[in-house]
Parts: sequence; structure tokens; C-alpha cells
Amino acid sequence: MNASDKVWTAAVLVIGDEILSGRTHDKNIAQIASWLQVQGIRLTEARVVSDDMAAIVAAVNALRQTYDYLFTTGGIGPTHDDITVDAVASALGVPVVVHPEARAILERYYADRTGGPTDARLRMARVPEGADLIPNRMSGAPGIRWGNVFIMAGVPHITAGMLDALTGTLEGGAPLIAETVGCWVAESEVADLLRTIEKTHPGCQVGSYPFFREGRTGANFVIRSIDGELLSAAVASLCEALAAEGHAFTPGGI
Repeated sequence: MNASDKVWTAAVLVIGDEILSGRTHDKNIAQIASWLQVQGIRLTEARVVSDDMAAIVAAVNALRQTYDYLFTTGGIGPTHDDITVDAVASALGVPVVVHPEARAILERYYADRTGGPTDARLRMARVPEGADLIPNRMSGAPGIRWGNVFIMAGVPHITAGMLDALTGTLEGGAPLIAETVGCWVAESEVADLLRTIEKTHPGCQVGSYPFFREGRTGANFVIRSIDGELLSAAVASLCEALAAEGHAFTPGGI
């Protein structure tokens, strides 16, 4: 495999009791996945853990060692239960320190706001020793980067701003592109056909997503590849095979 052919992978670790309880609906996995795809990096695993030190440490160590990149979201705010920084530092085997630049950013940000730069707010300047900062234009408190670990906010629009700041800074491969073909057919009727298409078109992945609408069963078939020519050939073969079996299909999906 050439260096240019490497498939770069990432994991997302969502941290927070509020996600697991259902009080808050996570939106970060989807937006991070979309952003990673543009960067040429595949989101390969996502986990959700509670605000528990041991659980976070175990997940961070497992994921950062398995994938090229790990993104955590949540638990970096000013309150006592925001323990992500401490847990990540423990996983990395480094102490937690106050980052002077982060502290200066927070002091400036809160200088003219009600309450000013309180001890609780300045707590957000704590980082695992050796970390770099991820700029945050939304709320002052920066994100944190330590090696291949990216510690980000739980609030989706703040995470989006941090992702924007990271755009173009991570090494990745060719972005994954996709095309969809829709068909009013039960996926069980074309399972062998789909398997054959994927087998005869190396470099392409075929996914089947069934649905029930208007009293009928159908499915959208999504073909993915990093190579546009391979993708087009696979889509053409799928359409030809569906037509040969008498199934009407809709390019672009139903």
C-alpha cells in the first residue's frame, strides 16, 4: 500500500450523563463524521460514556491506540462534574496544568462580562501537560489537542467552530464519495446481487438501507469509494443488474 492509499481513521467519544439519560440528544457524532469525510478521514467508531473517570480513561486509551485520531466531546466546562480534562490526562499519564495562553484568553473574554473571570471559568484553562489549543471563536474557552487526541466542547455549535479551526490541519487521504440508487424492492430479493456488485468492484462499498413508504417496501443502495471512476462503474453495474432482473430504479435515491 502506498502512503497515499492509507485509509485514515478516527473515533468519537461522547462524554456525558445527560446524553445517556436522554435529556440531551447528541448532534456531534453526525457533524464530526461529515467534517472528517471532507478531510479524507473515516469515522470508524463512536462511543458514549458517562461522567465516570474510570470509564473515560479506559475508552480514551482504547480508542486513541486503535485509530489515527480520537475526538472527545463534552465535559470541559467550568463545573465540578466536567472531568474530561482530568480523565484524558490520566489516560495519557501526564499531569493537568494551567495553560497560560488559555488562561489569558479566558481573562480577556470574561473581563467585561457579568461575574468576570471567576475561578470556575478559569478552570477551563486546565489542560493535560504538553497540550496545544484549538481556537474557539464562539465562547472563549479553547479546545485542546494532545497528540492524536482532540478534546472538544459538548455544545454542537461550539464544536462546529472548533472543527472549522482544525480544517486542513489533519493528515488524511482521499475523501470518501458516494452515490445512491433507489429501488422499490425488498432488500432480501437483491441481497445476492448487491454482494456480487461489491465483490466485482474492489475499492467500492455497497450499503443497503430499506424503508417502508406509501404502503410499499423499498431500499436505497449507497455505493461509496474514494475513486470516482470506480464508483461510477459500480453504480452503472448495479443499475444494469437491477434492470436485468426487472426492478425499476431511481438514480439519486427514493
